[in-house]
Amino acid sequence: MPRSYPPEFRRKVLDLVASGRKVVEVAQLLGISDQTIYVWRRQHLIDTGQLPGTTSNDRSELAAARKRIAELEAELAIHRRAAELLGEVTSPKGGSKPSA
Repeated sequence: MPRSYPPEFRRKVLDLVASGRKVVEVAQLLGISDQTIYVWRRQHLIDTGQLPGTTSNDRSELAAARKRIAELEAELAIHRRAAELLGEVTSPKGGSKPSA
């Protein structure tokens, strides 16, 4: 599983790169992958509108929506199964009697 870094750390790393330091140099200095820094930089460019793509905010909203959809689908499956079971138990035998 990828390691998660706080947003402040990411911002400082990107500031170092923006100040003119080489990505490889910053990566070695901080003990992180240079590929990680390239990914952060690309995402920063997307977030600031300099590159097309899905922003970080949109990604988090999409993840939350997917999680909620999965929860609702599971709940619906439970309700459907309960309706099937109750339908078998409560179905009238020989038809229903008309009310007087």
